[in-house]
Amino acid sequence: MRYLLDTHVLLWACADSKKLKAPVKQIIESSDHIIFVSLASLWELRIKESIGKVTLPRGFYNGLTKAGFEILNMTLDHIHMVGKLPLHHRDPFDRMLIAQCLCEQMTLISNDENIKKYKLSLVTA
Repeated sequence: MRYLLDTHVLLWACADSKKLKAPVKQIIESSDHIIFVSLASLWELRIKESIGKVTLPRGFYNGLTKAGFEILNMTLDHIHMVGKLPLHHRDPFDRMLIAQCLCEQMTLISNDENIKKYKLSLVTA
């Protein structure tokens, strides 16, 4: 199965956080699944780094593929899908992740209550 990590779940997974529920940790660690990280999440993290909201370890970005994560690029289809989504909330990064999951038939792993308002395959972190 193919999963896309929400930004906060990516951070929890990389930090081996106790916030990550055991079933989600099993999904991420299983070789039966492909775990994707969106360029939208990496863009969001770079912005948060630049304004001091988050500090990432040296080599974080380059280490993602070494850790087994696949990078999901943004496409025009994803951008068009964002425009078709209902405005349950206005976070542009979350909206892109939702659009990507819908276009690519992936399951999103997130703990964001607002995302539950959308009709998509979702695992609650």
